[in-house]
Amino acid sequence: MDIDLMLKVYPFFLEAAGLTILLSILTAILGLFCGILGVAARLSRFAFIRFLGAAYVSVFRGTPALIQLFILYFGGPQIGIQLDAFEAGVIGLGVNAGAYMTETIRGAIISIDKGQREAARTLGLSNWQAMYKIILPQAARLMVRPLGVNLNMLIKATALVAAISVIELTYTAQRYIGSTYKPFEMFLLAGVLYMIIIYVVGRGVTWLDRKVQIT
Repeated sequence: MDIDLMLKVYPFFLEAAGLTILLSILTAILGLFCGILGVAARLSRFAFIRFLGAAYVSVFRGTPALIQLFILYFGGPQIGIQLDAFEAGVIGLGVNAGAYMTETIRGAIISIDKGQREAARTLGLSNWQAMYKIILPQAARLMVRPLGVNLNMLIKATALVAAISVIELTYTAQRYIGSTYKPFEMFLLAGVLYMIIIYVVGRGVTWLDRKVQIT
């Protein structure tokens, strides 16, 4: 193992890790937004809106994220969508993650006993008030850890954007392999940095879960 080479290229991998973190944050925010919209659609009282929500989840969970990225980045210009590689990565992965988050959040909400909602209506609360004041606080305790799993999957999925030339960890490793012919060292370095990022995120999720359980 060429330790000297790994130490030499380490600063460049750190820079790429910063882009991976930024990509993960932006994608997670977009994914959560899409997830909330997806849940609202899936739980709507209107059949057509429920159909749209179900179709969104089915399409984006039923097709590979890499294909979705390719359609958006390479196929987008054909229908007037011009995005650079980073923008396509954020939007493509974010919308894909939103489909998984939709089902995670919906599962937590529908697991709350229906009697809670009926009791809220008895007290004169509207559906929105019952959801906001009674259902969601209880569902939050159930959704933190599953959303943390979604976030871990999302961080690892950022490696896919290397296929459209976003200079994150995986792309950086591939680039240095081309000049050093040291695939083991380069991918090992990238893998260690991914593990560190995911470990930190995991600790944050554990802390948040404990806070939510206390409240």
